[in-house]
Amino acid sequence: MKPAEQQMKLLLRGVVEVIQEKELTGKLNLKRPLKVKAGFDPTAPDLHLGHTVLLHKLKQFQDLGHEVTFLIGDYTAMVGDPTGVSETRKVLTTEEVARNAETYKRQVFKILDPVKTGIRFNSEWLGKLSSLHFIKLGTMMTVARMLERDDFQKRYQEQRPISILEFYYPLIQGYDSVALQSDVELGGTDQKFNLLVGRDLQRARGMKPQVVMTLPLLEGTDGVRKMSKTYGNYIALEDPPAKMFGKIMSISDILMLRYYELLTDHDLMAIQAMHPMEAKLKLADELVAQYHSKEAATKAREDFDQKFRKRQFAVPSAVQSDVTLDASSLYADNTNIVEVLKHFGLVKSKGEARRLIQQGAVDIDGTRVTDVNMILAAGKTFHIKVGKKLFRSVEIKEKAKD
Repeated sequence: MKPAEQQMKLLLRGVVEVIQEKELTGKLNLKRPLKVKAGFDPTAPDLHLGHTVLLHKLKQFQDLGHEVTFLIGDYTAMVGDPTGVSETRKVLTTEEVARNAETYKRQVFKILDPVKTGIRFNSEWLGKLSSLHFIKLGTMMTVARMLERDDFQKRYQEQRPISILEFYYPLIQGYDSVALQSDVELGGTDQKFNLLVGRDLQRARGMKPQVVMTLPLLEGTDGVRKMSKTYGNYIALEDPPAKMFGKIMSISDILMLRYYELLTDHDLMAIQAMHPMEAKLKLADELVAQYHSKEAATKAREDFDQKFRKRQFAVPSAVQSDVTLDASSLYADNTNIVEVLKHFGLVKSKGEARRLIQQGAVDIDGTRVTDVNMILAAGKTFHIKVGKKLFRSVEIKEKAKD
């Protein structure tokens, strides 16, 4: 196996918190495969790119030679994770959970190696616990500590119901770590409380506590809220290729870099050096190829070019289409989007330009502009759209050399 220092460099990429980092280094220095797990409750049939943040981190552990377990929480799904909810969840039936779990098994191998991945269901051990075991689990946590959780605290203060069953959720999730004797558990930042309970239960059993690694919640296509089917801002792993490609192309340039960081192993400096449109096309190409095929990605890109880039940005005959800006006519550091919009009369003032950009009403080469400080490089042509009716094809010439 690679030295611990080399492994840490890869494993810490995109991670929000490690509890404790020294413990992880120590475990890696043991030079044995670590038992690494991440749990997913099958509360809905589809996985989306937000779920794959954890899956990609599992894949990194797997590629380094560690033992990876994809844990399907078929038992905990029937309880319902209270994290981030404002009211008691509807309890799922065993039939609903079983159907959803089957789709998880199919989709997870789009990322993980099916030969090297352990698929486990936590009903294997939780379903065998006696009532006495559950009573003992209840002694491991106080009501006061449970109410330290933000979601429980808010519901308690607002006099919204909290079931005793929900208090048990962190305990039974923590028991998964005991049953699997995990060295490392991964989870989103919203799962920190539950993951730490796993450490507590392992200590109580005389085991060395697992290292907890929390990863960020991936924002959805709106760039604001976490990716979720509830918000309609998700990109499902089984979206049709053309639909997936189009959704990826719709995200902002800033969000694109976050997707690169959390969903790929690319050098971010190299990505930032690319033109945003080309970088986004590369991302859409790779993700569609990964979750469908290279052929599907090629076809999706051709469809996108035909339906959006060529047709959407064809300049109406009533609008001047060939406008040239000589970079020498402006200071180099003033060729930003605000200056360009004002220079060509697409806006009445710089203030209006900033407002329209902030409202998402400005597109360049098919990508929504979100940064009022965006620089338009010399030596290139840009297709600019403001609102629904204003179009310009703008060439910014390089300053002539003396």
